[in-house]
Amino acid sequence: MRPEKNLIISEIKSRVDKTPYVLLTDYTGMQVPQFNELRNRLSGAKAEFRVVKNTLLRRALADSQLPDLETYLHGQSAVVLGESDVSAAAKVLKSFTAEFQKPKIKIGILDKAVLNVDEIMALADLPSKEVLQAKLLGLLLAPASTLVRLINTPASQVAQVLKAYSEKGEKAAA
Repeated sequence: MRPEKNLIISEIKSRVDKTPYVLLTDYTGMQVPQFNELRNRLSGAKAEFRVVKNTLLRRALADSQLPDLETYLHGQSAVVLGESDVSAAAKVLKSFTAEFQKPKIKIGILDKAVLNVDEIMALADLPSKEVLQAKLLGLLLAPASTLVRLINTPASQVAQVLKAYSEKGEKAAA
């Protein structure tokens, strides 16, 4: 294999190794302005959209010990790679595809597990990572705040009784 191809494979492999997910798409029929728009939207989700040659991607995935996507590596392929939140990238892809009918999502890999199109769409419907973390924190804090409220309730009731008793005593003395 030519040295240039080995260099490209190693670059793809290094990017694949750094990302927790790879989403494979078919970009047939996309125009340059659509590419630019999709890339801009994905950059907001800390992801990138890259056109790759199928044979080079196949080698890079094999070198990274990721699942084989042989049956999906045909036609014009591009990958979405990102830093952390697959849900955000899937949301962008879903909304862009709904708007322009391109690119077509083929398959994905998340933490070395293969995702079909339906699973990727399900990820797109999830709230963002930050929202899920906030909900989880709220669920974890709810029992603690209830406990504090229950512990403080008897003390406040005792204070109210003492206040009422002292006010009653002041009225009797007057």
